[in-house]
Amino acid sequence: MTQHHPMTLVLGGTGKTGSRLVSRLTARDLPVRIGSRSGGLPFDWERPETWGPALDGVHAAYVSYYPDLAVPGAVEAVGAFAELAVARGVRRLVLLSGRGEDEAVACEQALAAAAESGAGAGAGADWTVLRCSWFSQNFSEGYLLGPVLAGEVALPAGPVGEPFLDADDIADVAAAVLTEDGHAGRVYELTGPRPLTFAEATATIAEATGRPVRYARISPEEYAAGLAAEQVPADVIAFLGYLFGTVLDGRNARVTDDVRRVLGRPARDFADFARAAAASGTWDGE
Repeated sequence: MTQHHPMTLVLGGTGKTGSRLVSRLTARDLPVRIGSRSGGLPFDWERPETWGPALDGVHAAYVSYYPDLAVPGAVEAVGAFAELAVARGVRRLVLLSGRGEDEAVACEQALAAAAESGAGAGAGADWTVLRCSWFSQNFSEGYLLGPVLAGEVALPAGPVGEPFLDADDIADVAAAVLTEDGHAGRVYELTGPRPLTFAEATATIAEATGRPVRYARISPEEYAAGLAAEQVPADVIAFLGYLFGTVLDGRNARVTDDVRRVLGRPARDFADFARAAAASGTWDGE
């Protein structure tokens, strides 16, 4: 670490957004520390004793909470981490938050309160919130990859539009707010440029791949039963049911221009994502 290039801690640095953010920062020759259970410096949200070593010498931190800000205990953990970060000298905190979740808002407030707690003594931290919802990459790197390859995506989601957001856009925005001035105290709601239903998104993938991929709307009970048959833990099933019943009720259908506000360019369209993913062979199967 040098005076001109302070260290940035990226929590979840091996995940969808974190790994992309790490790539962007290292491409600029900026020092990065990955905090993760599976790579980099050991960091575990359930083991607070791992937090301090990860924060040593850190100036800025990208805070991505696992598994989700809506789970019990997230508010307390995020608040405690932010307090420790500020006490350890971190001066910029960027939170990857959820869109349309009351629990996520509580986490945002906890982080902001901790960041501002020492401001009067000159020891506070700048904070920025990035609110995001469904990633386009859920279809190519996440839990929907298998169903796409199998030719059918079955979910308890109706004809409600979702402005799917590209993880590369999130990483670009995160890199900007971590390294540039002018974003302190801002809450950015990041979306793609237009809302699509899951049926429309699936059809877009089918067109890009030239393979049959259909969408099937199923009931929440059918969805839960299918997950249980795959031995998904009951608490995870309950959480996924909550997300489908909450954030896909239309509250997140609104499109924002916050990606352009930060980056000076529009957000990436889902069709562009699908064409690129198809060309990369992601959906070729075996």
